[in-house]
Amino acid sequence: MSPPDAIAIVFAGGIGSRMKKVQQPKQFQAVEGKPIMAHTLEHFQQHAEVSAIYISCVASHIEQAWALVRSYGFDKVRDIVPGGTSAQESIYNGLRRAADDDLAEDTITLVHDGVRPLINHQLITRNIESALRFGNGVTAIPCFETVARSIDDAATVEAVTKRDEMYILQAPQTFPLGLGLRANARSVEEGLLGTFVDQAQLLKHYGETLHLVAGFRGNVKLTTDLDLLQFELLAGSGHLAAVIGEG
Repeated sequence: MSPPDAIAIVFAGGIGSRMKKVQQPKQFQAVEGKPIMAHTLEHFQQHAEVSAIYISCVASHIEQAWALVRSYGFDKVRDIVPGGTSAQESIYNGLRRAADDDLAEDTITLVHDGVRPLINHQLITRNIESALRFGNGVTAIPCFETVARSIDDAATVEAVTKRDEMYILQAPQTFPLGLGLRANARSVEEGLLGTFVDQAQLLKHYGETLHLVAGFRGNVKLTTDLDLLQFELLAGSGHLAAVIGEG
């Protein structure tokens, strides 16, 4: 039996309030003549194992998102739905829309930020393989700074962690569609929608053992003006491949 097709849920429901230099939601900011979200989508469009893409977008810009999809020929995009008031709600909206297409519960589902464009083919493949083998896959890299814990509004340090035990979670975060739907629905029933920073935290909260997938340091979410500037400089330098690689 062949493995189930994989789909991607790309969520871009935010407006980029932490970026001061953009005049529109950051996912539509052009870098080297191409919107950031287009840089992101092309990785899933070009991956042979990804059969469909669902986008969850800030509601006021859905038509702009459709124009982007048509302009770049992203024919794997099945639909674009309104985002929510939190990243989790935006993801859940995308998952529910995918379920409306009567996809199998074991359909491998990659959840990814619309403004995390620095990924590659091999990272998507590793996520799919991890989800097929272990039931999920969470992209992560070893922490390269020492992490401290503070419980008094950053006045003092409560504890200093062991750096070699710490990992930075990235995306994609990958799991069967049915699992994601059930976990998010349960969070709604329990009044917890929007309280989870990502799907990894959500799944862990409901008892899943998470399996790490090797990411790479360049795979950053473009959140601040500095992030955007670094991506602009990198994209224009001709050295983008050296950062995202294929390892």
